[in-house]
Amino acid sequence: MRTYNELYMQTRNALRDAKIEGFALEARILVATAAGKTTQELMRDLPLYTSPQVEKKVGELTARRLDGEPVAYITGSWEFYGLPMVVTSDVLIPRMDTERIVDTAKELLTGRNMNARILDLCCGSGCIACAVAHEMPATHIVAVDLSATALEIARKNIAVNRLTSRVLTLQADATQSPPMSIGKFDMILSNPPYIPTTEILTLDASVRDYEPIWALDGGETGLKFYKAIIKYWKHLLNPGGYLVFEVGENQAADVEEMLLNAGFRETDTRRDSQGIDRVVFGKM
Repeated sequence: MRTYNELYMQTRNALRDAKIEGFALEARILVATAAGKTTQELMRDLPLYTSPQVEKKVGELTARRLDGEPVAYITGSWEFYGLPMVVTSDVLIPRMDTERIVDTAKELLTGRNMNARILDLCCGSGCIACAVAHEMPATHIVAVDLSATALEIARKNIAVNRLTSRVLTLQADATQSPPMSIGKFDMILSNPPYIPTTEILTLDASVRDYEPIWALDGGETGLKFYKAIIKYWKHLLNPGGYLVFEVGENQAADVEEMLLNAGFRETDTRRDSQGIDRVVFGKM
Protein backbone atom coordinates (compact mmCIF):
# COMPACT_ATOMS: atom_id res chain seq x y z
CA MET A 1 0.00 0.00 0.00
CA ARG A 2 1.03 3.57 -0.60
CA THR A 3 0.58 6.72 1.41
CA TYR A 4 -1.90 9.41 0.44
CA ASN A 5 1.07 11.59 -0.45
CA GLU A 6 2.40 9.00 -2.90
CA LEU A 7 -1.06 8.66 -4.42
CA TYR A 8 -1.41 12.44 -4.67
CA MET A 9 2.02 12.83 -6.32
CA GLN A 10 1.23 10.10 -8.84
CA THR A 11 -2.06 11.80 -9.75
CA ARG A 12 -0.46 15.25 -9.83
CA ASN A 13 2.27 14.08 -12.21
CA ALA A 14 -0.23 12.37 -14.52
CA LEU A 15 -2.30 15.54 -14.80
CA ARG A 16 0.80 17.70 -15.22
CA ASP A 17 2.09 15.47 -18.04
CA ALA A 18 -1.32 15.85 -19.72
CA LYS A 19 -0.83 19.65 -19.68
CA ILE A 20 -3.79 20.23 -17.34
CA GLU A 21 -3.32 23.76 -16.05
CA GLY A 22 -4.51 23.31 -12.47
CA PHE A 23 -2.87 19.91 -12.04
CA ALA A 24 -1.89 20.30 -8.37
CA LEU A 25 -5.29 21.53 -7.19
CA GLU A 26 -7.18 19.04 -9.31
CA ALA A 27 -5.03 16.16 -8.05
CA ARG A 28 -5.88 17.11 -4.45
CA ILE A 29 -9.58 17.27 -5.31
CA LEU A 30 -9.58 13.89 -7.10
CA VAL A 31 -7.69 12.03 -4.37
CA ALA A 32 -9.78 13.64 -1.64
CA THR A 33 -13.00 12.70 -3.45
CA ALA A 34 -11.86 9.09 -3.89
CA ALA A 35 -10.98 8.92 -0.19
CA GLY A 36 -14.21 10.57 0.97
CA LYS A 37 -12.26 13.42 2.54
CA THR A 38 -12.16 17.18 2.23
CA THR A 39 -8.99 18.59 0.67
CA GLN A 40 -8.03 19.90 4.10
CA GLU A 41 -8.39 16.42 5.61
CA LEU A 42 -6.36 14.96 2.74
CA MET A 43 -3.47 17.36 3.36
CA ARG A 44 -3.56 16.46 7.05
CA ASP A 45 -3.49 12.73 6.26
CA LEU A 46 -0.80 12.74 3.55
CA PRO A 47 1.66 10.64 5.62
CA LEU A 48 -0.96 7.94 6.29
CA TYR A 49 -1.38 4.76 4.27
CA THR A 50 -4.35 4.46 1.95
CA SER A 51 -6.26 1.33 0.87
CA PRO A 52 -6.52 -0.67 -2.38
CA GLN A 53 -10.11 0.54 -2.75
CA VAL A 54 -9.06 4.18 -2.61
CA GLU A 55 -6.18 3.56 -5.02
CA LYS A 56 -8.59 1.93 -7.48
CA LYS A 57 -11.05 4.82 -7.17
CA VAL A 58 -8.31 7.40 -7.71
CA GLY A 59 -7.28 5.57 -10.88
CA GLU A 60 -10.85 5.62 -12.18
CA LEU A 61 -11.35 9.32 -11.46
CA THR A 62 -7.98 10.24 -12.94
CA ALA A 63 -8.76 8.31 -16.14
CA ARG A 64 -11.99 10.29 -16.53
CA ARG A 65 -10.11 13.56 -16.10
CA LEU A 66 -7.44 12.52 -18.62
CA ASP A 67 -10.25 11.75 -21.08
CA GLY A 68 -11.25 15.41 -20.81
CA GLU A 69 -14.14 15.34 -18.34
CA PRO A 70 -14.05 18.45 -16.09
CA VAL A 71 -13.13 17.74 -12.49
CA ALA A 72 -16.30 19.49 -11.27
CA TYR A 73 -18.48 16.93 -13.05
CA ILE A 74 -16.33 14.06 -11.81
CA THR A 75 -16.68 15.15 -8.18
CA GLY A 76 -20.20 16.59 -8.50
CA SER A 77 -19.24 19.76 -6.67
CA TRP A 78 -17.49 23.09 -7.12
CA GLU A 79 -17.03 26.35 -5.26
CA PHE A 80 -18.40 29.75 -6.19
CA TYR A 81 -17.84 32.92 -4.17
CA GLY A 82 -16.68 30.75 -1.29
CA LEU A 83 -19.87 28.68 -1.27
CA PRO A 84 -20.17 24.94 -2.00
CA MET A 85 -22.12 24.17 -5.17
CA VAL A 86 -23.61 20.91 -6.40
CA VAL A 87 -22.69 20.60 -10.09
CA THR A 88 -23.81 18.08 -12.72
CA SER A 89 -23.64 18.01 -16.51
CA ASP A 90 -27.13 19.58 -16.53
CA VAL A 91 -25.59 22.97 -15.62
CA LEU A 92 -22.52 24.99 -16.48
CA ILE A 93 -19.60 24.86 -14.08
CA PRO A 94 -19.48 28.19 -12.21
CA ARG A 95 -16.60 30.36 -13.42
CA MET A 96 -14.51 32.79 -11.44
CA ASP A 97 -15.30 35.49 -14.03
CA THR A 98 -18.97 35.21 -13.09
CA GLU A 99 -18.13 36.33 -9.55
CA ARG A 100 -17.86 39.84 -11.03
CA ILE A 101 -21.63 40.00 -11.47
CA VAL A 102 -21.99 39.32 -7.73
CA ASP A 103 -19.40 42.01 -6.98
CA THR A 104 -21.35 44.44 -9.16
CA ALA A 105 -24.68 43.67 -7.50
CA LYS A 106 -23.12 44.32 -4.10
CA GLU A 107 -21.52 47.54 -5.33
CA LEU A 108 -24.79 48.91 -6.73
CA LEU A 109 -27.00 47.96 -3.79
CA THR A 110 -24.84 48.29 -0.67
CA GLY A 111 -25.88 51.34 1.32
CA ARG A 112 -28.72 52.07 -1.11
CA ASN A 113 -31.14 49.16 -1.24
CA MET A 114 -29.94 46.39 1.07
CA ASN A 115 -33.32 44.61 1.10
CA ALA A 116 -33.73 44.59 -2.70
CA ARG A 117 -35.95 42.12 -4.53
CA ILE A 118 -33.75 40.54 -7.20
CA LEU A 119 -34.38 38.38 -10.26
CA ASP A 120 -31.69 35.96 -11.47
CA LEU A 121 -32.50 35.08 -15.10
CA CYS A 122 -30.95 31.95 -16.71
CA CYS A 123 -29.88 30.91 -13.22
CA GLY A 124 -28.45 27.48 -14.08
CA SER A 125 -26.90 26.03 -10.92
CA GLY A 126 -28.20 28.98 -8.90
CA CYS A 127 -24.67 30.08 -8.06
CA ILE A 128 -25.33 33.80 -8.61
CA ALA A 129 -28.58 33.78 -6.62
CA CYS A 130 -26.95 31.90 -3.74
CA ALA A 131 -23.90 34.16 -3.64
CA VAL A 132 -25.90 37.41 -3.69
CA ALA A 133 -28.32 36.11 -1.07
CA HIS A 134 -25.45 34.99 1.15
CA GLU A 135 -23.56 38.27 0.77
CA MET A 136 -26.66 40.46 1.22
CA PRO A 137 -28.84 38.74 3.85
CA ALA A 138 -31.77 41.17 3.59
CA THR A 139 -32.39 40.49 -0.11
CA HIS A 140 -35.06 38.23 -1.59
CA ILE A 141 -34.33 36.52 -4.90
CA VAL A 142 -36.28 34.69 -7.59
CA ALA A 143 -34.07 32.35 -9.68
CA VAL A 144 -35.46 31.58 -13.14
CA ASP A 145 -34.43 29.02 -15.75
CA LEU A 146 -36.16 27.21 -18.60
CA SER A 147 -34.50 23.88 -17.77
CA ALA A 148 -36.32 21.79 -15.15
CA THR A 149 -33.15 19.78 -14.47
CA ALA A 150 -31.12 22.96 -13.92
CA LEU A 151 -33.75 24.20 -11.48
CA GLU A 152 -33.45 20.92 -9.54
CA ILE A 153 -29.72 21.60 -9.13
CA ALA A 154 -30.42 25.23 -8.19
CA ARG A 155 -32.85 24.11 -5.48
CA LYS A 156 -30.23 21.73 -4.09
CA ASN A 157 -27.69 24.55 -3.90
CA ILE A 158 -30.19 26.89 -2.29
CA ALA A 159 -30.88 24.21 0.33
CA VAL A 160 -27.20 23.31 0.85
CA ASN A 161 -26.44 26.96 1.57
CA ARG A 162 -29.51 27.36 3.83
CA LEU A 163 -31.15 30.04 1.72
CA THR A 164 -34.57 28.50 1.09
CA SER A 165 -36.38 31.22 3.04
CA ARG A 166 -35.10 33.94 0.69
CA VAL A 167 -34.42 32.33 -2.70
CA LEU A 168 -37.28 30.90 -4.76
CA THR A 169 -37.08 29.13 -8.13
CA LEU A 170 -39.37 29.51 -11.13
CA GLN A 171 -39.43 27.85 -14.55
CA ALA A 172 -39.74 30.37 -17.37
CA ASP A 173 -38.24 31.21 -20.77
CA ALA A 174 -36.00 34.30 -20.73
CA THR A 175 -36.67 34.84 -24.46
CA GLN A 176 -40.43 35.16 -23.91
CA SER A 177 -42.73 37.37 -21.85
CA PRO A 178 -42.47 36.70 -18.08
CA PRO A 179 -45.25 35.08 -16.04
CA MET A 180 -47.97 37.56 -15.07
CA SER A 181 -47.64 37.02 -11.31
CA ILE A 182 -43.88 37.38 -10.99
CA GLY A 183 -44.02 40.94 -9.62
CA LYS A 184 -41.54 43.80 -9.68
CA PHE A 185 -37.81 43.83 -8.94
CA ASP A 186 -35.11 46.27 -7.89
CA MET A 187 -32.47 44.40 -9.88
CA ILE A 188 -32.34 41.81 -12.65
CA LEU A 189 -29.13 39.77 -12.92
CA SER A 190 -28.39 37.51 -15.86
CA ASN A 191 -25.52 35.39 -17.13
CA PRO A 192 -27.27 34.13 -20.27
CA PRO A 193 -25.92 31.92 -23.05
CA TYR A 194 -23.66 34.19 -25.13
CA ILE A 195 -21.39 32.08 -27.33
CA PRO A 196 -22.20 32.60 -31.06
CA THR A 197 -23.54 29.36 -32.53
CA THR A 198 -20.71 29.10 -35.06
CA GLU A 199 -18.11 29.29 -32.30
CA ILE A 200 -19.46 26.38 -30.24
CA LEU A 201 -17.38 23.83 -32.15
CA THR A 202 -14.19 25.84 -31.52
CA LEU A 203 -14.53 25.68 -27.73
CA ASP A 204 -12.16 23.61 -25.62
CA ALA A 205 -13.19 19.94 -25.66
CA SER A 206 -13.76 19.96 -21.88
CA VAL A 207 -16.48 22.57 -22.47
CA ARG A 208 -17.81 21.53 -25.88
CA ASP A 209 -18.10 17.81 -25.11
CA TYR A 210 -19.30 17.94 -21.50
CA GLU A 211 -21.11 21.17 -20.62
CA PRO A 212 -24.73 21.70 -21.76
CA ILE A 213 -24.72 23.36 -25.19
CA TRP A 214 -28.11 24.97 -24.61
CA ALA A 215 -26.54 26.95 -21.75
CA LEU A 216 -23.78 28.23 -24.03
CA ASP A 217 -25.46 28.92 -27.39
CA GLY A 218 -26.39 32.60 -27.70
CA GLY A 219 -27.62 32.43 -31.28
CA GLU A 220 -26.01 33.63 -34.50
CA THR A 221 -24.31 36.68 -32.98
CA GLY A 222 -24.28 35.59 -29.35
CA LEU A 223 -26.65 38.45 -28.49
CA LYS A 224 -30.01 36.66 -28.74
CA PHE A 225 -30.69 36.50 -25.00
CA TYR A 226 -29.64 40.10 -24.28
CA LYS A 227 -32.09 41.39 -26.88
CA ALA A 228 -34.94 39.24 -25.58
CA ILE A 229 -34.35 39.99 -21.91
CA ILE A 230 -34.23 43.73 -22.53
CA LYS A 231 -37.38 43.52 -24.67
CA TYR A 232 -39.53 41.26 -22.48
CA TRP A 233 -38.25 41.67 -18.92
CA LYS A 234 -37.12 45.28 -18.42
CA HIS A 235 -40.67 46.40 -17.49
CA LEU A 236 -40.37 44.30 -14.33
CA LEU A 237 -37.84 46.77 -12.92
CA ASN A 238 -38.89 49.33 -10.38
CA PRO A 239 -37.92 52.97 -11.11
CA GLY A 240 -34.19 53.27 -10.46
CA GLY A 241 -33.77 49.51 -10.82
CA TYR A 242 -30.74 47.88 -12.45
CA LEU A 243 -30.35 45.34 -15.24
CA VAL A 244 -26.96 43.64 -14.87
CA PHE A 245 -25.51 41.26 -17.47
CA GLU A 246 -22.44 39.09 -17.73
CA VAL A 247 -21.18 39.36 -21.31
CA GLY A 248 -18.71 37.56 -23.53
CA GLU A 249 -15.48 39.01 -24.82
CA ASN A 250 -16.04 41.94 -27.23
CA GLN A 251 -19.79 42.05 -26.50
CA ALA A 252 -19.85 44.83 -23.89
CA ALA A 253 -20.20 47.74 -26.33
CA ASP A 254 -23.09 46.10 -28.19
CA VAL A 255 -24.96 45.24 -25.01
CA GLU A 256 -24.40 48.71 -23.55
CA GLU A 257 -25.81 50.24 -26.74
CA MET A 258 -28.88 47.98 -26.45
CA LEU A 259 -29.47 49.22 -22.91
CA LEU A 260 -29.15 52.86 -23.94
CA ASN A 261 -31.52 52.38 -26.88
CA ALA A 262 -34.03 50.75 -24.51
CA GLY A 263 -34.09 53.80 -22.24
CA PHE A 264 -31.61 52.78 -19.57
CA ARG A 265 -29.34 55.46 -18.15
CA GLU A 266 -26.08 55.43 -16.23
CA THR A 267 -24.82 52.41 -18.16
CA ASP A 268 -21.34 51.17 -17.31
CA THR A 269 -19.07 48.14 -17.43
CA ARG A 270 -16.88 46.20 -15.01
CA ARG A 271 -13.77 44.19 -15.96
CA ASP A 272 -12.81 40.69 -14.88
CA SER A 273 -9.41 39.57 -13.58
CA GLN A 274 -8.07 39.38 -17.15
CA GLY A 275 -9.02 42.99 -17.90
CA ILE A 276 -11.94 41.97 -20.13
CA ASP A 277 -15.21 43.91 -19.91
CA ARG A 278 -17.26 41.18 -18.24
CA VAL A 279 -20.28 42.93 -16.71
CA VAL A 280 -22.55 45.54 -18.30
CA PHE A 281 -25.35 47.28 -16.42
CA GLY A 282 -27.93 49.98 -16.88
CA LYS A 283 -30.19 51.88 -14.52
CA MET A 284 -33.83 52.62 -15.29
